[in-house]
Amino acid sequence: MSEDFYDILGVSPDASTDEIKQAYRKKATEYHPDVSDDPDAEEKFKKIQKAKQVLTDEDKRQAYDRMGHDRYEQAEKHGFDASDGGAGGMGGMGGDPFGGMGGGNVGGGLGDLFEQVFGGGGRGRRRPQKGRNLRTGLEITLEDAYEGTERQFTIERPEECDVCGGEGYPPSADATTCPECHGRGQVTQVQQTPLGRVQQTTTCRRCQGEGTLYSETCGECRGEGYVRREVTLTVEVPAGIQGGQTLRMEGEGAPSPDGGPRGDLLIDVSIEEHDEFEREGDDLRYRLPISFPQAVFGDTVEVPTLDGELEFEIPAGTQSGETFRLEGEGMPRLRGRGHGDLFVQVQIVTPEKLNDEQREALESFAEAGGDEIEVKEGFFEKIKRAF
Repeated sequence: MSEDFYDILGVSPDASTDEIKQAYRKKATEYHPDVSDDPDAEEKFKKIQKAKQVLTDEDKRQAYDRMGHDRYEQAEKHGFDASDGGAGGMGGMGGDPFGGMGGGNVGGGLGDLFEQVFGGGGRGRRRPQKGRNLRTGLEITLEDAYEGTERQFTIERPEECDVCGGEGYPPSADATTCPECHGRGQVTQVQQTPLGRVQQTTTCRRCQGEGTLYSETCGECRGEGYVRREVTLTVEVPAGIQGGQTLRMEGEGAPSPDGGPRGDLLIDVSIEEHDEFEREGDDLRYRLPISFPQAVFGDTVEVPTLDGELEFEIPAGTQSGETFRLEGEGMPRLRGRGHGDLFVQVQIVTPEKLNDEQREALESFAEAGGDEIEVKEGFFEKIKRAF
């Protein structure tokens, strides 16, 4: 069985996708290891699958036809995504893992390395690159995080120059064909590599791939095509968001350098500290001060929540530091999956001053419990230590 994918499936190079799929089904039935008596059925079946995978994928088939079988196999062996002229990275990852976030052509990324080794002018076939992502911060209150909110904010970002329309040169500039690439925007060289004599096609450095040189640059943007400008945006902050999470506004980042889509704006959210509540994920914690009699006899009190006041029954005999759980009174969970809980920790407050009636009552209480006390040595301090 020949190594050529078309020969493996028994189709011509101009076969349609439907014809390739039909041929694959026929071959797969013939050489499936579970039904075939051929001693090499398993290996042949793998080759049939690989041929179908490549030839039914439009991008991969174009790369295969352009490069030929041997060079295509070499590209995949070395980890290149040949379907994108080498710009796809390694191991199936999208984008150039060494190319950074931006949209420029600066730097020797994996796509450049592929072009140097396998040639083929990959840059000329690339889709326009997405613009660079931008990042900013936004601080909100705990109430905002509880209810969700809509916030306006201002950032400074690159915008298309109004004077030159993003071209980098004024309309009055004289245009001439680049003598380096003769207007093609690319230059081609042939060099010897460990894989043999190959052709290298790269973007023309003199005209930056434009194919044209201009007599002057725009005075407003200095030839960049972009200027930094303040813009005001509005973002929807969902209920339940936590500090440290990031919101993404698609298409609100930097513009593309070659006509592609804008990058995104990433918004890092932080939440102000609250005077009453402490947040732990979707749960809230609140310290509730109560008096000694309330702890002893029990009471009904008002507990604040982020959704208003809530009645809470303090059971008789409550100890200082005891914590009670109020289910569903915490923060809303993202995407509407209920609420966390509110944990109320009771703290018994000892009065700093007592009138005669209060002092007498506490003395009687202590004596009824069998305590021997001497008021002159600090009865209040003893009570304070006890609780």
